[in-house]
Amino acid sequence: MALKYLSALLLPGLLVLLFTRVSYNRVIGLVLTVGLIAASVYKGYTNSFALIVIDALSLTVGFWYAQKLKPKTKPSAE
Repeated sequence: MALKYLSALLLPGLLVLLFTRVSYNRVIGLVLTVGLIAASVYKGYTNSFALIVIDALSLTVGFWYAQKLKPKTKPSAE
């Protein structure tokens, strides 16, 4: 049971970062991860409200961190 909570705390945030890096768009990364979590809830792997809340927290942190990793543009030398 503790493994479910630990993976719910870490994996959605990491998936947001992975999909953001692959698609170069943090919103697309978030949508793909939410789709995977929705599929797992539909199949019955997430069976408690606490796991859904922890998934949402991890998604939020992953989305925030993906924004922090966004490359900053340098001012052009004109």
